[in-house]
Amino acid sequence: MAGIYIHIPFCKQACHYCDFHFSTSLKKKDELLQALVTELQLRKDEFKNSQVETIYFGGGTPSLLNKDELKVLIDAVYENYEVSDNPEITLEANPDDLMAAKDASTTVFQDYKSIGINRLSIGIQSFFESDLKLMNRAHNSAEAKIAMEEATQYFDNISVDLIYGIPGSTTEQWQENIETALAFNMPHISSYALTVEPKTALASFIKKGIIDNVDDALAEQQFHILVDTLTQHGYVHYELSNFGKPDYFSRNNSAYWQGKPYLGIGPSAHSFNGKERGWNVRNNSKYINALAEKNLPIEIEKLSKTDQYNEYIMTGLRTIWGVSLEKIEQDFGLRFKELLLKESEKHISNQLLYIKDNTLRVTKKGLFLSDGIASDLFLLN
Repeated sequence: MAGIYIHIPFCKQACHYCDFHFSTSLKKKDELLQALVTELQLRKDEFKNSQVETIYFGGGTPSLLNKDELKVLIDAVYENYEVSDNPEITLEANPDDLMAAKDASTTVFQDYKSIGINRLSIGIQSFFESDLKLMNRAHNSAEAKIAMEEATQYFDNISVDLIYGIPGSTTEQWQENIETALAFNMPHISSYALTVEPKTALASFIKKGIIDNVDDALAEQQFHILVDTLTQHGYVHYELSNFGKPDYFSRNNSAYWQGKPYLGIGPSAHSFNGKERGWNVRNNSKYINALAEKNLPIEIEKLSKTDQYNEYIMTGLRTIWGVSLEKIEQDFGLRFKELLLKESEKHISNQLLYIKDNTLRVTKKGLFLSDGIASDLFLLN
């Protein structure tokens, strides 16, 4: 199995918390689309022995592209790669882009389905206007609810994004956010703690005292409310930030966390094949110019055995699949397994980790701390 991630680096406006690569200017959109097609063509041999089972449009804001533009990219995948019979094709979309034009003959949802998109990931983040304004989102609460209502009329496989730990939010508001999403019977919910990334507007506002800093204790409290509420409603907490009803896990993201190979297409996109990690230049003009000359603007890092081990520890502990001690011994050797068991002892005694069925997993108590626990288990090269 393999996946293709296509990064669309355009947004209507900059969210205050976002440090992903994007541009609010669409002037080079046509050139960028051609460059994406060219990169797909140039890299087809990397997957010559694998079927593509997932195609994921991320960003940025992929829903800024129209049906025909998205179809060009999907067609390029089919023309250059062997695609499985039933691929998962996901589009990240913002609620305001899903509002149908009054004079349109079809809805955007019908357009998406007509070109093969079968899964939507809708960036809701919050249903409270104060939160949306603080984050500088382009949509409002009413648009979010309309988008979700209309999406369910055309799509069965839908995910929504929610953010917790927002300064000024209360546990009661967070519970209402969750309950609102549940009212639309979304089969998948992705939820992330608001983080303060360097060089973002949010970091600047906090430094100047315009916005309160993120409260880690509140974020942890809201995380546990999220876990308890969603599991009570039949969702499986299959990855630290992701909850799905049975049969609705993200196939694309599950592949990432299980160490399966993927191609990252577009400026700033990352790729992984198990032994190497690559990342494209984080600049639209440089990306376009390189592909115009049929050059791949990518840097590649060869992963040492220790790097591969650390990668597996990080991804495994975030998921319900955990870290297989058998796999550690088979892939890395007995020494790695013994070191892992030794380093895990303190976390097991503190009831943050446990071993069952020869697999190391995070306890409910340790869930919110799983990234820190994983990094504590890393080995140095």
